[in-house]
Order: sequence, then C-alpha cells, then structure tokens
Amino acid sequence: MLYPNNIKKNFTKINNHANRGMDLEYLLEITNQYYIDKDIAYIYKKPTPIGIVKVDYDQRKILEAYFQKPSTLDYNGIYKGYYIEFDAKVTKQKSAFPITNVSSHQITHIKHILKAKGIVFLLIMINDEYYVFMGQDFIDFINKNERKSIPYSYIKEKGYEIKYNFTKGLDYLQVIDKLIGE
Repeated sequence: MLYPNNIKKNFTKINNHANRGMDLEYLLEITNQYYIDKDIAYIYKKPTPIGIVKVDYDQRKILEAYFQKPSTLDYNGIYKGYYIEFDAKVTKQKSAFPITNVSSHQITHIKHILKAKGIVFLLIMINDEYYVFMGQDFIDFINKNERKSIPYSYIKEKGYEIKYNFTKGLDYLQVIDKLIGE
C-alpha cells in the first residue's frame, strides 16, 4: 500500500540487535524526504566513509572494504539558515539510556558542533517513544553525573517528545522551531 509521498511503509519489528535502529532510521528517511519534497529543510543521512579493497565489477558488488575513520553523527543539513546535525539512537532499556550508545568520538563531535553554534541533538527512541534530546543537555548530564546511563525520567524532563505523524513522519523540526523562536 502506498501512503502520502508515494512511500511504501513496512513497519515490521526488527529484533536483531544490530538492526534495532532500522525502524527509526526508516521513519527518519520518510521525514527527511517529506522536508525535501515540501522545500522545508535539506537534511541527509551521511554515509560512513569506507575504503574499498576488492570489487566484483561484473556483479557491481563490493567484496571487501574497511572503515576509513569513525563516522560522526548520522544526519546533517540546513534548516532556515541553521546548521543541524543529529544522531538516531534506540534503546530497549526501559528505565535509562546507556551513555555507551554514544561513542567517545561522537561526544567530542557534539561538543565541536555546540562550540561552532550549530544545532545538535540525539533523537532517542526509548519505551516506544521518540525524544529530541539536545546536545547541550546531553553534555551537561555527562559533565555533572557519574552515572553510565541517563534516566528515562531525565529524558522525559529535558527532552522534547515527538509523535509519529502520518504525513510528516517524525517531525523533529517542530522542536527546532520552538528553540529558535518560530
């Protein structure tokens, strides 16, 4: 069945640990395509930089490759003249979000984006809810706490819950509008 924007939706549960964020990434793909189609924002998923070692050109297939360097955050782009960068994170834990879900080079990158005055956040899926958790709140929590995880109650308090919208997907830009005063 085709939905608005001619997107075929397939919301099957993915139980594999390595692919648990794929449902969230799919929703963000829908959302970002909506933003592009409506000329609202231009936000894209960044590819992980890889070095290709071996290719089967006849089958157009990469046979061997390696990661050239650690990736930063998953998504970046521009909205109303503001640089935006964020990462999508999923946890199955009910009571907290493990800080280890964000690698140390990503934490450093979040600090760099904040220093450059960009808008940076984590889009966290926890308990089947979606939250925009601003980068500054994330860094503040790390700096002020010894904990290895962020309590769900803290995410609910500091984060901005967003609901799935049939047309827009996960409209996270509504939160950015509040933050920039529009």
